[in-house]
Amino acid sequence: MDDEITIQVLKYGDHLHYEWTTKLLEKTETHIFVLGEYGRKLNHYTKQKIFTVDNWTIEFFSCDLWFTVSADVVDGKINQYYCNINEPAKIKGNTVSFVDLDLDLIQRNGDWKVVDEDEFEINSVRFNYPEELIRRSRKELDNLQDRVKNNKFPFDGAIERFIEFIPK
Repeated sequence: MDDEITIQVLKYGDHLHYEWTTKLLEKTETHIFVLGEYGRKLNHYTKQKIFTVDNWTIEFFSCDLWFTVSADVVDGKINQYYCNINEPAKIKGNTVSFVDLDLDLIQRNGDWKVVDEDEFEINSVRFNYPEELIRRSRKELDNLQDRVKNNKFPFDGAIERFIEFIPK
């Protein structure tokens, strides 16, 4: 498959934060899986820099769930997960966009932990998050942690099935 997909990360109020290009792996009514290629460029508008990403990733974006997943793949195995809490993704043509709500759940060395709570607090004031959005973000973080703990989609092997698409 070689459909090119642009991923756009927005901050609340639809401010373009950063973007990168990926390859489509699977698209359904409710979600999309893409392959982030080794050496891809990430255009970070907030920092006004372009970064080179030196790893392969399998990425998941949902149109109805409040999180994304980026799984770093090294030597044919997932060695790290990075999950954003965000408003559900919007897919228009070959562009996937979502509003990042700062809270992140990551797994490194087998341990899961919540990060960027300070960024969530700062941005909830800076971007004037409505009270309901703050509550919903925290609830969705709990839901994501439950999903990981109980091996629910996409943590049920759905991501691993795409590892074969990464060149050896």
